[in-house]
Amino acid sequence: MKIGTIEIDRPVILAPMEDVTDRAFRQLCKRHGADIVYTEFISAEALRRGVEKSLRKLKTDEVERPFAIQIFGSSIESMVDAAVIAEGYCPDYLDINFGCPTKKVAGKGAGAALLREPEKMTAISEAVVKAVSIPVTVKTRIGWDLESINILDILPRLEDVGIQALALHGRTRSEMFKGRANREWIRQVKEQARIPVIANGDIWSAEDALAMFAETGADGVMIGRGSIGNPFIFEAAKELLKTGKPMPPPDFRARIDVAIEHLKLSVQFKGEKYGVLEMRRHYSTYLKGLPMVSRVRNKLVREDGWEQVIDILLAYKQECEGYVMEGKILEGTEYLNDHSDKLLLNYQANNI
Repeated sequence: MKIGTIEIDRPVILAPMEDVTDRAFRQLCKRHGADIVYTEFISAEALRRGVEKSLRKLKTDEVERPFAIQIFGSSIESMVDAAVIAEGYCPDYLDINFGCPTKKVAGKGAGAALLREPEKMTAISEAVVKAVSIPVTVKTRIGWDLESINILDILPRLEDVGIQALALHGRTRSEMFKGRANREWIRQVKEQARIPVIANGDIWSAEDALAMFAETGADGVMIGRGSIGNPFIFEAAKELLKTGKPMPPPDFRARIDVAIEHLKLSVQFKGEKYGVLEMRRHYSTYLKGLPMVSRVRNKLVREDGWEQVIDILLAYKQECEGYVMEGKILEGTEYLNDHSDKLLLNYQANNI
């Protein structure tokens, strides 16, 4: 897959996710094999107004390369201004969010709402392409609802105005995250496309990534919710693609160690107060399925000191060694990708 000067064979990519793909999580996923990472999606209007929270989302580090900054908005003027601001932070490419289905984005005429206005979507894309000197890509869905799937009409419009790649989530806006992502539509888009197509939706395991490539012919795959609490998915997917052999699943030691690694990065970039606070949403997925985990999680979400949180995690890891001896944990226990997990449900309800 080639975007600008980036050329990677069958890349496995971290999707942009609000309140998830911050600097800490991006760098963690990079360490575990993600080929390309995206920032959280950033409001064009907020960038224009210089909102500090949005400007912080633009901060990246060289170790994250190649990386993309994603912006969203509903007007040409705001998107052009935001694109110029984002380019100043030297991303490898700029991505436009035409796929977010939530009320706070689509309800304001941005994100997936623009699937109902192909002309405006095209005009925004063209204006952004002309405003910057770096490659511009798009992430979107297959249509607004099942009665108005229009991605095959939108694709050539985007290609004609200079969009260099398309990341496609195989659902409509109205489906949100219900049912299963439609790989057949992604396949049809790939067959028609003159630009790289990145397949997105319901990649929960390395095997799902392999199947997505096989069934769609996509140039790359993008993993979102399947990476939450499971950055191992990137290296596992790449190993399976390369050798055809699955990696051993992460055991409790690896899972606890990576939670500690994530916490340290979070504190490094956000300071102790916010670094510890914002990590609380991740513990349930890192520790899911382990014995007596609710008791430990209750301790973790009440502790404000990062060193004390690490002590709790290390003590729990030692406790789990005892559970292995008792037969309560099997060595190499797989991640439990339970789609009903509270964190994932909350994320689905509030984000792209």
